[in-house]
Amino acid sequence: MKNILYASLIAFSLFFAQSSKAQVSVNINIGSQPLWGPAGYDYVRYYYLPEVNVYYSVVNKNYTYRKGNKWITRSRLPREYRHVDMYRTHKVVINDNRPWHNHNQYYNRYSRNKHHRSQVVIRDARNKGNGHNYNGKHKEKRKHGRDHHRDNRRGDR
Repeated sequence: MKNILYASLIAFSLFFAQSSKAQVSVNINIGSQPLWGPAGYDYVRYYYLPEVNVYYSVVNKNYTYRKGNKWITRSRLPREYRHVDMYRTHKVVINDNRPWHNHNQYYNRYSRNKHHRSQVVIRDARNKGNGHNYNGKHKEKRKHGRDHHRDNRRGDR
């Protein structure tokens, strides 16, 4: 009788041990973001480039852009976009799946930012002594040695 009691107690405890495992999922892709991406983001699916209405997939490393009436995806941008300086053009982080399906929404929201050039990119945020740190904040020295931070993601300068 004791053996049955111990066996059922062990089976019962194993059942609860299996069901009490927590599921935690953390998505971080800092190392896979291109150096021209905006600084301060742990995870990015897409960058929207309002200057040229192009989406860049950080995960797949390809571009989706409109050609005629269709959205096409390629590993490189076509020649008509060669003037775009990826380090200077404004990028918007979008973590939606297939954001071009909601292009009108993104265009209406972000097209006014297409000529902003004040965004800090990862390459520049990694350089020491330039007044920026990796979280996208602009670090400004003021009187009395105090540091003041402004959010630079909205183009505040």
